Amino acid sequence: MKRLYPKQPIVGVGAVITCNGKILLEKRKYDPGRGKWSIPGGLIELGESVEQTVVREVLEETGLEVGSPRHIDVVDNVVKDDNGDVKYHFIILDYFVKLRGGTLKAASDAEDLKWVSFDEVEKYDLTKTFRAFFKRNRQTLEKLDSHEQAHAT
Repeated sequence: MKRLYPKQPIVGVGAVITCNGKILLEKRKYDPGRGKWSIPGGLIELGESVEQTVVREVLEETGLEVGSPRHIDVVDNVVKDDNGDVKYHFIILDYFVKLRGGTLKAASDAEDLKWVSFDEVEKYDLTKTFRAFFKRNRQTLEKLDSHEQAHAT
């Protein structure tokens, strides 16, 4: 599927992982949003459920094993070029997940990973869509904890 100047919106997922008052942020390795911070995630593959995508993307990008995805929000990411043409159009389904295990390590599309306290999140160079998502959902996110059943290193 063509990401740059697509013919239709592309559907992806984002994974919210929180532990002890912190959220896992990922520095993006590729456009859109290259070099900016967001949450782990990626595109749904043909034949894959949304929940399977969340689990797979987290493992590929962070090395963490997660489960029990619970839908939180939907984010539209439309980026237009200087001529007004749609350069990118993603619809991102964001899910909260529980940690099951694994070892934290940036891989795949992740340049870096950091556990960031909720009070520090907005000081980072966030993607526009994640900043809006975070502001809209901060109170809900602060009540969640992915770490209840497993420990990630």
